[in-house]
Amino acid sequence: MSSMSLPDAARIRSSRRWQTLKAGLFSSPLNTTITLVVLALIAWVGSHLVDWAFIRATWSGTAQDCQVNGGACWAFVGVNLKLMLFWTYPSDLLWRPILGLVLMFGLAGLSTIPRFWGRGLILAWIAVPLLTCLLLRGYFSGITVSTNDWGGLPLTMLIWTIAYASSFLIAIPLALGRRSSMGGVRLVSTGFIEIVRGMPMLVVLYVSSLIVPMALPYFDVNLFFSVEVALTLFIACYLAEVIRAGMQALPAGQSEAARALGLSYWQTTGLVILPQALRAIIPPLVNLGIGVLLSTPLIGFIGMIDFLTAVRNTAATNEQIWPHCYPEAYAFAALVYFLICFPASRYSLWLERRLKASTSHQAKGK
Repeated sequence: MSSMSLPDAARIRSSRRWQTLKAGLFSSPLNTTITLVVLALIAWVGSHLVDWAFIRATWSGTAQDCQVNGGACWAFVGVNLKLMLFWTYPSDLLWRPILGLVLMFGLAGLSTIPRFWGRGLILAWIAVPLLTCLLLRGYFSGITVSTNDWGGLPLTMLIWTIAYASSFLIAIPLALGRRSSMGGVRLVSTGFIEIVRGMPMLVVLYVSSLIVPMALPYFDVNLFFSVEVALTLFIACYLAEVIRAGMQALPAGQSEAARALGLSYWQTTGLVILPQALRAIIPPLVNLGIGVLLSTPLIGFIGMIDFLTAVRNTAATNEQIWPHCYPEAYAFAALVYFLICFPASRYSLWLERRLKASTSHQAKGK
């Protein structure tokens, strides 16, 4: 029997998807009516949105021009773009946060290529955030900038990169501790994970910004540092559960074969268990990273100016000059988050299919 060609297989999958969609949307008169009503509503809302956002929009000019046209005032975004993206960082030093963004986005893009997965990538996740901090601070030039003046998108990406990368250093020992045969280690690891996971992220941030400085009155606790520590511990507890799930999904024969070869516990864990577990949970790791990035605006409640807070403050301070500018400001923020998170989510789906296909191919080979 000849094997099916790729175009034929694609047509069959497309036909099956259409049949499933047709059965779900038009399987009965009631479902057909609901589908048509929803489609009409989407078309009505979409036409008004296109008219507001594009046809009657003002792309450049003044607030008076926006009022005359009556559509979206994208001129407000253009005039205040620097403030929304970089907040009050000195204008003559903007090359620093721009270079930092290039490094962090480049690191994220490099991490999506499987052939670069290795020790070099791990070192890059350590070096890039450190280099970005040094850039924003100004250690490579004579002009230093306080962390209080860091804000906007570079601060959001920096906080996310440091907290997410550092959480692995805590999450892996926590996951191993929760699976440990030693009762004391298992109890401490489980207790710490459950206590932290039982608290809202906002409470953790308030503790780091208010309680910790009060508990250490003789120390000048930097807000950026305390927030990074709090977020790292918070993310590590969720990450530990993901890693533990990946280790539990491995067949017991992996550990037994390693012991039969004379490997110690740490050799078995480092050479056999963890590499396979981390490879299996890469899609959940991407999803967790997206969730953490979308949660970073909570730092605005403790006085830090992240990207969303910078957008909101920009709209608030310019409301007298640019009336009714909030929709355009939040639409711009939504677009930026979408451009970051949507490709990551699609990559997660692609990677999950790729790993499943690789696992299936290896199983057939055996």
